Amino acid sequence: MNPDVIASIVFAVALVHTFSTKLFERLAHRYPRHAGLFHLLGEVEVVFGLWSAVLIAFLAFGQGSEAAIDYVESRQYTEPLFVFVIMVVAASRPILQAVDALVNRIAILAPVRTEPARAWLCLALVPLLGSLITEPAAMTLAALMLAPLVFRDGVPEWCKYLVLGGLFVNVSIGGTLTAFAAPPVLMVAATWNWDSAYMATHFGWKAAIAVLVNATLIMLFVRRRLPDSPIVAETEREPVPAVVVAIHFAFLAGVVVLAHHPAMFLGLFLLFLGFAQAYARFQQPLILKEGLLVGFFLAGLVVLAGMQQWWLQPLVSGFEPTALFFGALGLTAVTDNAALTYLGSLIEGITDTAKYMLMAGAVAGGGLTIIANAPNPAGVALLRQGFEDESIGAGGLLLGALLPTAIAAAAFLLW
Repeated sequence: MNPDVIASIVFAVALVHTFSTKLFERLAHRYPRHAGLFHLLGEVEVVFGLWSAVLIAFLAFGQGSEAAIDYVESRQYTEPLFVFVIMVVAASRPILQAVDALVNRIAILAPVRTEPARAWLCLALVPLLGSLITEPAAMTLAALMLAPLVFRDGVPEWCKYLVLGGLFVNVSIGGTLTAFAAPPVLMVAATWNWDSAYMATHFGWKAAIAVLVNATLIMLFVRRRLPDSPIVAETEREPVPAVVVAIHFAFLAGVVVLAHHPAMFLGLFLLFLGFAQAYARFQQPLILKEGLLVGFFLAGLVVLAGMQQWWLQPLVSGFEPTALFFGALGLTAVTDNAALTYLGSLIEGITDTAKYMLMAGAVAGGGLTIIANAPNPAGVALLRQGFEDESIGAGGLLLGALLPTAIAAAAFLLW
């Protein structure tokens, strides 16, 4: 059988598995004797890594081990490595505490209850900051700050899915104010000569309006479900000195600047780990496990998606501009939006209107599924414990993201 066809079949099975992880978690409770296996299969971050291994085995069996190794080594893994590193650095206590303090100070000034104001800022301000600190970092910070506010006992599941869907959409579009923060933009910025000024004037201001509208509407629905008083940590910890905070932000900035150079940002990350260990009293446990799982997920997606070009590119190139917008919006639900825009950049003679529609549809649909946008697995890894069975259902996420996606789509299409 044609290797491309085999790869597409494995990719389709992986998609089905991704949308079925909640079922495996329920089976783990029903059959405790095999709970370990079902929990493993229910780990959404494991899915694409697992099925990429299956694909590699098929390639090795059908074409030989050297061909399989050559294919794996031909893939570009900068994005998975970057997401892992930026997650760990952004979630460190000094950075999280500094951003949380900023959000708290602004929330106190709001003419509404502090907790809904904090949640609104996590859904609005932090995703827009993603245009500076990158989308994966924004997702990490927003998820960690939203967890004790929304993803906790006593909050209905529908509220959690609505907030999660809004967060995913806002992060996906919130990084479009610059040309370096959003993965789908990075894939085409050099090829299409899109700089940050172009992104801000053609996408950014529209995205900002959609982010603010989404955050406001979501808070109107869920504000009554949030706690009445601030959630205070159980134990007081030694305050983090300003110089330590500044050094952590310097590490974060360095990783962002070196995002295209994995050897450099990995070296910087090792220095960060050393500094964090040297001043462990100002730290909380680093999210190494969560970051590695997300990196594993994205690396698996890179391997599987790399052999989907044979059907995706002709499909994308066959759309008229308006149809291309809705086609990209739908296709990004079943494939990473960065992969989609990359395939679009390979189309010869693509018009400026088609470029805009492809990008707009890809980022607008970035919240529909866990695989739609690279930062989404980070959000799932950090927030899934707040859901029933400690897993996030694909149907619930889709429903929660529909309204924010519609608003984002309207913003890009109507203006």
